[in-house]
Amino acid sequence: MKIIDTHCDGLMKLQFAKRGQYGYKLPMHFRNAEALDTNLERLKQGNVMTQFFAIFIDPDVPSDEKWQHALEQIDLFYTEVIGKNPEMKHIRSWQDLNGLTDGEIGAVLTLEGADAFGNDLMKLRQLYRLGVLSIGLTWNNANLCADGAGEPRGGGLTLLGKEVVKLNNQHGVFTDVSHSTVNGFWDIIELSDYPIASHSNARAICEHPRNLYDDQIKAMLAKNGLIHVVFNPPFINEDSETASISDFMKHIEHICSLGGVKQIGFGSDFDGISSFISNLENASDYQNLINELLKFYSEDEVRGFARQNFLDHLPVL
Repeated sequence: MKIIDTHCDGLMKLQFAKRGQYGYKLPMHFRNAEALDTNLERLKQGNVMTQFFAIFIDPDVPSDEKWQHALEQIDLFYTEVIGKNPEMKHIRSWQDLNGLTDGEIGAVLTLEGADAFGNDLMKLRQLYRLGVLSIGLTWNNANLCADGAGEPRGGGLTLLGKEVVKLNNQHGVFTDVSHSTVNGFWDIIELSDYPIASHSNARAICEHPRNLYDDQIKAMLAKNGLIHVVFNPPFINEDSETASISDFMKHIEHICSLGGVKQIGFGSDFDGISSFISNLENASDYQNLINELLKFYSEDEVRGFARQNFLDHLPVL
């Protein structure tokens, strides 16, 4: 069964290798690098039809270098992911998903944290032109747009952040709530035409600030938003670095119980996590999850989780 995955950090690892950071070294080939959970061979083995690639800037990067880091990751996307692999097709607009043929894998650029453009909306417009189709205003830290999920202050969106959400609406770009504070979440729900949680789970099952409370889940569903569940064990089982597929499925079951069966998808967070669900350790293992889901849900429901729910909720301008 074909998969759409709305979050990975492969570009971050490619950048680490280019810069010789954190033990990663060149050459790191997107096609088959063992260090990449989402390398091309694994995407093919897992039957992933579209992979979202996040631009993520480490908060320790000085402010005056963040834009350059973002451009470097985008360049790696164009040269290493797309340029060297004819099977990878850049999805520059949502309509491009309809043009994928057998053997092709869509690649979508996203932004995780507005730190990259600061308060420069010209840079944001440039990101739209380069093909960014989903934007989360924060990672875990605060920036000029909003507080992130790890910021103790827990503030909502600034005036700048609200302007960014409105620009996302105008460009048919998702606004991602996955790293938002609770206050920031409600600001986004009020303003966004196209909300998505690209990689978040249910807080009723696992108490973690990166997960969503039931009222947030219900608000996402009412706003026609998408909730893509994440494979990171600490977001699945409280205070744990381990999880089984059965543990993970409790989050799907809970969201379904709130009415979300038609709005659930997958956002693995591969290449951004260091512990894994058993038998779901990289993109090649995706069909292990599908096979387990088929034991409890109909084929149509599982196809929805895998890709169709996302395709049914694309932004329309």
